[in-house]
Amino acid sequence: MPDLLRRAGPPEPVPHVDPPRASDPRFTEVVPHHARLVSLYDEAIFSEGPTWWPARDILVWSDVEGRRVLGWHQDGCVRVVIDATPFINGNTVDRDGNLIHCEHGNRRLSRTAPDGSYTVVVESYKGRRFNAPNDVVCAPDGALWFTDPAYGLRQPRQGALAESDLGHHSVYRFDPTTSVVRRMTDLGQPNGLAFARDGRTLYVSDTSRTEGDDGHTIYAFPVRNDASLGERRVFTEIEPGVPDGFRVDRRGWIWTSSEAGVQVFSALGHRLGLIPTPQICTNLCFSPGERRLFVTSKQHLYSLDLACPAD
Repeated sequence: MPDLLRRAGPPEPVPHVDPPRASDPRFTEVVPHHARLVSLYDEAIFSEGPTWWPARDILVWSDVEGRRVLGWHQDGCVRVVIDATPFINGNTVDRDGNLIHCEHGNRRLSRTAPDGSYTVVVESYKGRRFNAPNDVVCAPDGALWFTDPAYGLRQPRQGALAESDLGHHSVYRFDPTTSVVRRMTDLGQPNGLAFARDGRTLYVSDTSRTEGDDGHTIYAFPVRNDASLGERRVFTEIEPGVPDGFRVDRRGWIWTSSEAGVQVFSALGHRLGLIPTPQICTNLCFSPGERRLFVTSKQHLYSLDLACPAD
């Protein structure tokens, strides 16, 4: 079949990579020292935006520069889910089981239903086009929260060169039931975002690199009852590299991308451990039940089995 990129078969072990390193004994209970990355696919151009899509029982991720959304199946085969994309980056699944995309090229959010049908979700704020939506997450109440930095306006391999219509880089909340878009907060270059399990804390990374802002910060915002955000606080600073994309697990741990690999922190911001990757880690997500970690890294999709899923 023309959309088949990898035939079914076992993954390939990743050679010459250091084993996981624990800074706290709790980390070893989840990521044993003997755990090893395996390669599920290695022929993308720039991998990003992984998420598990239950409706099709596959792991989807974006090859941003290859302009494709790819799907890894549990038998090991990889297929093209969406071809010739408008530089799709971040993906998530909404409460109705649809796949939600951040489109750098068209500067909007879109939706792919399980049957393959495509719909535009939202493309402007107060009549002005977004910059280049980067990452998106579905909140417990069903609202879609997304970041809107300028990267897709500045990098022709990942978008279309243009000036911002808005003049700010923000985090937005879109309510699918009312179609209302709210501007929630501004940052230098908001990038990854994720909610705590109870929905009461929103984590957002700022990866801007300007004077006085080095792009290594993950902020935590309290979420009020009206869905507005309270005063931000620094959750942690990532070194080396930047926290491009991250997830929060059932324990409240934050698993974030970095130049060194996947760094893991407790809900209090204590460093727990590191899963090294051969190349810069761009993003990550979990399988159902959090028994497996999926990691995107340039042309690669990796996975690593976890020992002890949270209750």
